[in-house]
Amino acid sequence: MTGPVPYLQFPGTTREALTFYHEVFGGKLEMYSLQDMNRTDGPAENIGHGQLVGDVNLFAADSDSSDSALTIHGVMFSLLGTAEPATLTKWFEALSNGGRVIDPLTAKPWGDTDGQVVDRYGLHWLIGYQGTDSAMS
Repeated sequence: MTGPVPYLQFPGTTREALTFYHEVFGGKLEMYSLQDMNRTDGPAENIGHGQLVGDVNLFAADSDSSDSALTIHGVMFSLLGTAEPATLTKWFEALSNGGRVIDPLTAKPWGDTDGQVVDRYGLHWLIGYQGTDSAMS
């Protein structure tokens, strides 16, 4: 892996969230419960560590009483130019399902195409590519 990988702490929804991201982005998904890790610091079924590795990399775990659950302000996860336009369009649409579109994925005056969406788990995504593409039609 190259670059930083976000390590997210969800409030008991890691299994659901990482499964969703796996459906959106593909890749390899691994999850280990607290029981799998021989940990007793929370419910046995909670995720102690999960990782999605592929075109998009994410790590996550369920927060415990000593950790804060996910709250993010002033941060966007940028996927600008990270895949083909058709793939980026598909990701935008999938992340929009159950989420909130901030700025539709559209051609901008400067010639690029981008948009912003906050997904159902609260992550703010900036998705786009250079130029316009027929994948949006």
